[in-house]
Amino acid sequence: MVTYNVNLNNKVVLVTGAAGFIGANLVKRLLNDFESVKVVGIDSITDYYDVRLKYERLEELATYEDRFVFIKGNIANKETIDILFAEYKPHIVVNLAAQAGVRYSITNPDAYIESNLIGFYNILEACRHNEVEHLVYASSSSVYGSNKKVPYATDDKVDNPVSLYAATKKSNELMAHAYSKLYNIPSTGLRFFTVYGPCGRPDMAYFGFTNKLLKGEKIQIFNYGNCKRDFTYVDDIVEGVVRIMQHAPEKEKGEDGLPIPPYKVYNIGNNSPENLLDFVQILQEELLAAGVLPNDYDFEAHKELVAMQPGDVPVTFADTSALEEDFGFKPHTSLREGLHKFAVWYKAFYSDK
Repeated sequence: MVTYNVNLNNKVVLVTGAAGFIGANLVKRLLNDFESVKVVGIDSITDYYDVRLKYERLEELATYEDRFVFIKGNIANKETIDILFAEYKPHIVVNLAAQAGVRYSITNPDAYIESNLIGFYNILEACRHNEVEHLVYASSSSVYGSNKKVPYATDDKVDNPVSLYAATKKSNELMAHAYSKLYNIPSTGLRFFTVYGPCGRPDMAYFGFTNKLLKGEKIQIFNYGNCKRDFTYVDDIVEGVVRIMQHAPEKEKGEDGLPIPPYKVYNIGNNSPENLLDFVQILQEELLAAGVLPNDYDFEAHKELVAMQPGDVPVTFADTSALEEDFGFKPHTSLREGLHKFAVWYKAFYSDK
């Protein structure tokens, strides 16, 4: 087990992508758990998906107005980032701002280059010039591409991305490594595996399927249902992030007298992939139980098995042994429990609308 070497109390934490699904949940957790922490959030609130969800999350954070500052801005704008760092002087940075999604990267590649590469470069430069104690950033399970070896371990080769999104995330890890080596910036990359939960992203299968079923449209189950995903509940992701934030990789010198990069990468996943057809079955049951769909709903008439999509992979499966060993934590929320919470939230949120 590592010992915590970053004290979050009386610190300023910058969270980029603060109106996003993981970002907003992380901000809330930090403000609840650390009484004297101040969180600065930045988000450009793109319309990649329904912005009402982003404003819903921000509304919940507004109650912490004395310790939470929100800035609407784009991390790809260097001036915005430089002004933010000069004004708030963050001690810890958690970079979650990114253009997400594999399929969208095929139709709108510009968004990925802007946010994931230029934006991340701006964050690295700001950390370099402002003595940041720890940079934590989101990578993705997508970096594993179509690796045959499972579960995916962080020391596997990840040189064959199958989407531009995956390529940008692998690039983030390489850029962070270079900055850690050159400027001794402690950085930790987190490869997230299929994150889901209440008020999540509508482009994810569980949310998109629910929307379609409600409208009476057919849901498409890719690779004829022969896909497996390591679904990870958002609270488990946040728990991992909060623990990891508190331990920056140690600064050490090598035999040549130069810094050994204070750099780590971890998987955060459930370590138990679910077959897509089983996932759809559980989702159906929970949507019925929550009253989102009527009891006589004909699911079979609304399901279609189709071929694999470009950029997709047949399986994601996280080896989380390093996370467990170093931080004594392993994601554990069952798919049924997580989808139950999502279905209950969905019913409440959309019946209000």
